[in-house]
Amino acid sequence: MTATTHEAASAAETLEVLIVGAGFSGLAMAIRCRQAGIGPLRVIEKGESVGGTWRENTYPGAACDVPSHLYSLSFAPKADWTRMYAPQPEIQAYLRETAERHGLMPLIQFGTTFSGARWDEARALWHVETDRGPISARAIVSGMGGLHHPAYPDIPGRASFAGPAFHTAAWDHAVDLAGKRIGVIGTGASAVQVVPEIAKVAGHLTLFQRTPPWIMPKHDHAIAEATKARYRRVPLARRIERARLFWLHEVRAFLGFTKVSKLTGQAEALARRHLAKAVPDPALRAKLTPDYRLGCKRVLISDDYYPALRRPNVTLETGAIARITADGVITEDGSAHDLDVIVYATGFDVTASFARMNLIGRSGQCLADAWVEGMGAYQGITVAGFPNYFMLLGPNTGLGHNSVISMIEVQVRHVLDCLTALRQGARAIEVRPEAQARFLDRIRARMADSIWQAGGCRSWYLDEEGRNTTLWPDSVVAYRRSARRVRMADYRLG
Repeated sequence: MTATTHEAASAAETLEVLIVGAGFSGLAMAIRCRQAGIGPLRVIEKGESVGGTWRENTYPGAACDVPSHLYSLSFAPKADWTRMYAPQPEIQAYLRETAERHGLMPLIQFGTTFSGARWDEARALWHVETDRGPISARAIVSGMGGLHHPAYPDIPGRASFAGPAFHTAAWDHAVDLAGKRIGVIGTGASAVQVVPEIAKVAGHLTLFQRTPPWIMPKHDHAIAEATKARYRRVPLARRIERARLFWLHEVRAFLGFTKVSKLTGQAEALARRHLAKAVPDPALRAKLTPDYRLGCKRVLISDDYYPALRRPNVTLETGAIARITADGVITEDGSAHDLDVIVYATGFDVTASFARMNLIGRSGQCLADAWVEGMGAYQGITVAGFPNYFMLLGPNTGLGHNSVISMIEVQVRHVLDCLTALRQGARAIEVRPEAQARFLDRIRARMADSIWQAGGCRSWYLDEEGRNTTLWPDSVVAYRRSARRVRMADYRLG
């Protein structure tokens, strides 16, 4: 930042809290700040509406893979979810309604991209750069998350394709897929949802698979009107259902999906039975059978993905892609797959989402430099050298077994404790380096024998050095014990 920019920011109102992002994390933080009387605060959002990931991902079939009553804020409940697993439009509408009901819309500055921030030691302020001008704030809470930079495969000739080509996270609704020859690259969470939908209209769909996913039955269904009425009339019934779902995932999924155990084998047997029932053809079934342990990659749920691959207009291609041409895809065996449209269902660049932040902390240290040996934060929330800066869904706080909303709510409570310390007279609050080091040592020790390290696969959970800086290697209950309340001995007040 230049001196002129600093002066302009100083002349404007200084916020108590600037929240970046208006998805689940940012909205939860803003609601809790307002309830605690913390302000003035502002939320900046790069899009033109709330929703975050659920605003961006509008591909056909987009839906949550966590039950609706668990994938919602405990302090902003919704009694009338229409399905066991809510579709994207309903989740987006829930977030918009939640923001409106809690009076957040006037506090959100849409169409504003966070481009960087610098810590002002003398004034104990963050000077924030956005594409719509500077902002000064005592504290920054990042609700940006890691799922907003689409990852594209490094395939030779990718730019040469003559037809429409787009990522599932940037779906081009102007492209008419009816009767088209469609190539889908990738077999992760978005592919499992989108393939059954677009296979219904495609002339022919070719799915390019590098690694088959483990898929469990979904058992999705519409929620009966009588059930919705009961949840509206008796809120305790809805809370009991949420608790039931939480503990079901917490115990069964955590024990089976985070370490290799007897339950891992039982879960694999269930997934194999699901595959065998849906795919009687032994040759196709062999192509769809993973050769790594369940949980090493994200475990997916679907009842219609396998049946879609049996459609006469769908081909599963397991040969490696050699290159992309103007006309389609060439696999390494020389086969040419002529295509009209290419869809990249290839996930997100999680590491880059954090590393791209131009954040300059104490003594001019850049966050990217602080993380040169891998991302890491105390409780996934605070980083030594960056006072009054907090992350929601930061490093090692994603989940592979339960609702990440539970993690967000724990982190919001932690940040509120820190913000309260600032209101009570502290100029700055910063995690002590030794506390951060102890926390990260515990994370690394827990990761050593985790399914993600020992399961025989390579996944987006791991960085280029093979370190899992994405997921929490324990239960949600353990995270609550660890992070819900601030241990002031682990922080330095300035």
